Amino acid sequence: MAETTPTPGGWRVYAREIRFLAIFVAILGGGFTLLSLNAVNDAVIVPFTAGVARASGAVLRAIDPAVTMEGTVIRSPAFAVNIENGCNGVEAMIIFLAAVLAFPARWTARLAGLAIGVVAIQAVNLVRVVALFLTGVHFPGFFDSSHTVVWQTVVILAAVLLWIFWAHRFAAAPPAAAGAE
Repeated sequence: MAETTPTPGGWRVYAREIRFLAIFVAILGGGFTLLSLNAVNDAVIVPFTAGVARASGAVLRAIDPAVTMEGTVIRSPAFAVNIENGCNGVEAMIIFLAAVLAFPARWTARLAGLAIGVVAIQAVNLVRVVALFLTGVHFPGFFDSSHTVVWQTVVILAAVLLWIFWAHRFAAAPPAAAGAE
């Protein structure tokens, strides 16, 4: 008669998922707590956001040479927008970072995922800022709903889908159950 290993019951069946969720929530909470600190905002987020504005402004200036930038403000004769927290992709990056770091994978896979993910999220955010600016110039009546409903959803969804792709494609497969072949 073959000896079988008892299967854990109750919540222990989901220990791996609970561990992922606990680490994810802890990192997410820590990340958003850091964002709320004035010192972090002033030293890190404001310069980062200015960089997002410069990159977006450079793309927009290639489309319309009348576009100018000052700090986090992008302006044309027809429209102006100020890139602020929430519009810089940082929240989406924190969600992605928390998910990647919490997921059971090799550190090399995590670091590669983080590097690629940050670049991809910022690429999506660049498209977002440029599209929103052009919406403001050409379809100002749609700017507010496009900003708050469409593009915020797109950036967060991109981060989540990127994590799912990374976890499925590049993260290590879960270890096989003891005794299973």
